[in-house]
Amino acid sequence: MELAYIPSPSHGVLYLGPVPLRGYAFCIIIGVFIAVWLGNKRWIARGGRPGTVADIAVWAVPFGLVGGRLYHVITDYELYFSEGRDWVNAFKVWEGGLGIWGAIALGAVGAWIGCRRRGIPLPAYADAIAPGIAFAQAMGRWGNWFNQELYGRPTHVPWALHITSSEGGRVPGYYHPTFLYESLWCIGVGFLTIWAGRRFQLGHGRTFALYVAAYCVGRGWIEYMRVDDAHHILGLRLNDWTALIVFLLAVVYMVLSARLRPGIEAEVEPAGPDAGTEDASDAGAERAEDETAAEAESGTESEIKAETKAGTKSEDKTGTKAGTKSEGKAGTVDTDKAADHAAPEGGTDETDAADDAEAGSGTAPVAAKDAAEPAKKS
Repeated sequence: MELAYIPSPSHGVLYLGPVPLRGYAFCIIIGVFIAVWLGNKRWIARGGRPGTVADIAVWAVPFGLVGGRLYHVITDYELYFSEGRDWVNAFKVWEGGLGIWGAIALGAVGAWIGCRRRGIPLPAYADAIAPGIAFAQAMGRWGNWFNQELYGRPTHVPWALHITSSEGGRVPGYYHPTFLYESLWCIGVGFLTIWAGRRFQLGHGRTFALYVAAYCVGRGWIEYMRVDDAHHILGLRLNDWTALIVFLLAVVYMVLSARLRPGIEAEVEPAGPDAGTEDASDAGAERAEDETAAEAESGTESEIKAETKAGTKSEDKTGTKAGTKSEGKAGTVDTDKAADHAAPEGGTDETDAADDAEAGSGTAPVAAKDAAEPAKKS
């Protein structure tokens, strides 16, 4: 008797009337929201515009779902196209079966289309959403728990997964919860990319390459534990070979990118019409407001300068006139005062002689007149 284990849900689908609510689909949807939300925050922190990540995700997510399903159907074609199988089931995505390799590959094509439409470099966008993709995978893996699929070898560890379904060749029992291992690993990869991106200034797609490389390492040993049917090449499961090849490509990209384009991008999203009609109108309105404010400031400055000049001129004129008048008056008074003071100093005798002569000239005619008057009378 097992004392501890992880129970499996008895049903992976809940019905709201005639509408089926599938746990696998909910996990995928929640994962997409996590990736877009975190990617948007990181994009804005890098200098991008709000909403850009969601706009590009409109292209990337559908492409990713199609790519993930194609990879699963191609690599497990016998589940849909062998004798006794119904090929229509290949379109039933809600029943599970998405290959992460195809999802990333074709999702990148959709992201490239969205980035090209907005004039954004794809590597910068990939760096912004890399941690969110890792967290989205961590959430998406719980969809395998709802479907009781992709578990590992039999085990009796306390955290063993209890499989109860016998559909599709399942054997009820206790197995390694590889869905949980991969979920925890993806959470660690998400935090690793956030830390390394800040610590080492990883730009030009190197944060995304780190995510790919780190995920491949974990996927390699987790894939080795799984017991579900898969194609083998030289004793290794197909997904192990895929993880090894993708890991090497990611490492090579990181090395070459660091040599050719070190550091991070100075600008991740240009402003203007390429950023969208709505954004362009907002930017135009902001520029108009800035220009109006600048004109108002320049007008105020010119008025202040004119008033300052007028005040300075009037002050100069008033000061000049007042100074001239005061100087003239002061000069006259000073001159008179100087003359008054200079006279006594210049010689008192000369002044007195002049006064005496002036007095004498006035007395002589009077005396002559007086002498003439008696002579006339006699």
